[in-house]
Amino acid sequence: MSRPEQPPSGPEPVPGQERVPEPAPEPSPPAPAAGPASGAARAPAGEPGARPWPDPAQEALRDRVFADSLTTRRDYLRIVSTVSCGLAVGGVAVAGGVLHRHGDSDDVPQAKRVAARLGPGESIAFRFPGEDDRAVGVRLKDGTLVGYSAVCTHLACGVLWRAHRGNEGELYCPCHEGVFDARTGEVTAGPPPRPLPKVLLVEEIDGSVWAVATTRSGESVKDAMCRQFADQHPDMAARIGCSGTRAETEKGERT
Repeated sequence: MSRPEQPPSGPEPVPGQERVPEPAPEPSPPAPAAGPASGAARAPAGEPGARPWPDPAQEALRDRVFADSLTTRRDYLRIVSTVSCGLAVGGVAVAGGVLHRHGDSDDVPQAKRVAARLGPGESIAFRFPGEDDRAVGVRLKDGTLVGYSAVCTHLACGVLWRAHRGNEGELYCPCHEGVFDARTGEVTAGPPPRPLPKVLLVEEIDGSVWAVATTRSGESVKDAMCRQFADQHPDMAARIGCSGTRAETEKGERT
């Protein structure tokens, strides 16, 4: 058995008049945003501009990060200061002659073969007169043999040979862009305060290259030979022209 149809709710429409639809219900206001984590203290409600108090856990984390950043800065500044002081002290020590320099010893060096043969434009790295004394030998394009300490006179960095720089090549310190003349060892650019000490090289008949003596920075070859050989090799020193040798004294007495 069918149910009777229910009449529509609301007032009966007047004949000849359109039915006016009912207005839609107003939307409900949005729910308030979620506040801080449970347990966090809040400002009194109702006050203008009221904001929740910071979360204690967040405050502790921020303090920890800030403290770590301060520690990192302090450590960085401490490292920079230490390195700067070390470089300054090292520079003063090298400049003042406190540290070992190439050719400082007055002992007669033992001749050392450094190369079987050295062609024009070629170089050879070796140690002379001691194992702590780095040196470099070069055959210039015109056949001249030159040798130098491979320790920069600025802060004792290693000196390299660059054959393709300039007309004759150059000796170069990469630490602070120091440059030395290939033929004389004199400073041509950068901060080095003195020329490179020389290592005296000789060539034997078979073409082998030998290191026989060293000079101090700025010392002439003659003065270096006299300093190192006058006492033990007076005849050779007299031939060189060293003053005050025993052979020279005896020769003066005979004349």
